[in-house]
Amino acid sequence: MQSIIIAIDGPSSSGKSTLAKQLAATLKYNYVDSGAFYRAATLYFHELGLDLQQHQQLIAALKDIHISNSYNPSTDKWQTFLNGRNVESEIRGITISNLVSEVSAIPEVRSFIVSKLRRYGNEKGIVMDGRDIGTVVFPDAELKIYMTADEKVRSERRFRELKSKGVEVTESQISENLAGRDLLDKTRVMAPLRKADDAIVLDNTNLTKQQQLEQVLKLARLKISERN
Repeated sequence: MQSIIIAIDGPSSSGKSTLAKQLAATLKYNYVDSGAFYRAATLYFHELGLDLQQHQQLIAALKDIHISNSYNPSTDKWQTFLNGRNVESEIRGITISNLVSEVSAIPEVRSFIVSKLRRYGNEKGIVMDGRDIGTVVFPDAELKIYMTADEKVRSERRFRELKSKGVEVTESQISENLAGRDLLDKTRVMAPLRKADDAIVLDNTNLTKQQQLEQVLKLARLKISERN
């Protein structure tokens, strides 16, 4: 049976990763969180103490960055590795969250990450989430979903997520971070956040995780059946 590529885009904390992981697990597909790649690169620059305004320094440092992700069956979680080191928890904190949109707006950084991400689609059977998956990374993906949710709901989700991980953060910090990231993501020159023309919009403001999974599973299975 032939597999497909599923691209899930949307703003921060719209539920992309949750849905993507659910789909990948149910369909037995690979899952890739593209945002984690940008976060890992941002962490690398931050740890080196590089000035994010000095783009040539950042571009020169790209050659020393190796990013990958893999599933850990013992924890039932996906993990992100930077140069062989598990940085999953480090890249999720508020510090990197406040810097990642600025880094991901640099054209050379985006080109570098996009080239890495496209390799995962060689064998199909993949669910990838991000902000330009259906428009730039996999414009020919068989199924494209654009997720959205009320801004207040997104902020509350992000706050609960970070608190559950022991990250000290306030609700106002989260709200400001999301608003700032939305603006940067939608207005950057290269690959801004937007809905692909053929993407299906899923507003999950009032949906449970199970409800959103069921809706998209129907769409995915229809696309899979069309390929076979």
